[in-house]
Amino acid sequence: MAETTPVVEINDLTMQWGSNPVLDKVNLKMEPGQRIAIVGPSGSGKSTILRLLAGLLFPTDGTIKIFGELQRYLRLDQNYPPDVRFVFQNPALLASLTIEENVGFLLMRNSHLNHKEIRNRVRECLKKVDLYDVADKFPGQLSGGMQKRVSFARALMQYPITENKSMPLLLYDEPTAGLDPVACTRIEDLIVQTTKLANGCSIVVSHVKSTIERSANRVLMLYGGKFQWDGSIEEFKQTSNPYVKQFRSGSLKGPMQPSDN
Repeated sequence: MAETTPVVEINDLTMQWGSNPVLDKVNLKMEPGQRIAIVGPSGSGKSTILRLLAGLLFPTDGTIKIFGELQRYLRLDQNYPPDVRFVFQNPALLASLTIEENVGFLLMRNSHLNHKEIRNRVRECLKKVDLYDVADKFPGQLSGGMQKRVSFARALMQYPITENKSMPLLLYDEPTAGLDPVACTRIEDLIVQTTKLANGCSIVVSHVKSTIERSANRVLMLYGGKFQWDGSIEEFKQTSNPYVKQFRSGSLKGPMQPSDN
């Protein structure tokens, strides 16, 4: 049986600001079909990992392979970057553009598709996140939860440069931060749904217990620049690992101390 190519393969990854490394020789292998949650206290480097994978930062040392391709440049420096889609904590919508223009922005700028075809693609993506009749509205006319869903629709958009790639990597940075419990549940379901609809894999950074448990099937605990624990969701709920136990309980007692962050 042929061995599958890992979606992500990180070896001895180091990211350093000044004299202190945020990430210190981190290693990670992500297989097809996995939905990973990276957890840990604020300032531990979780979002930095997402930005490195998205090609927005370049590591101080170590290597990153995405779909088997060694990443040597920032995303803007690559002619054919890997199919990585970033859903930011803030929906990052342009207030002066309509929802259709926000979701179809890259197609309008970088493709030869006509307006009708772009509009059809945008509306199909909006329908997949249960948004109807909003294409002609502006972001300020939508609730915060609806704006989040628009950013998910944008992540579903297929671009000509990526249409032949069958498995995108979706990155979600604190996707449920600041939302009420009902809105959280909707977004958590959308994380799983969007990942499946895109036929991809996902990495979620979150502090929200329900988001971790509903959207992921594997959890990694990041602290002190290293992964301190790695396991399934069921193991995450039951493990006696001191880092995970402290994170689950929110206790001030344990190996993770605020003064270290």
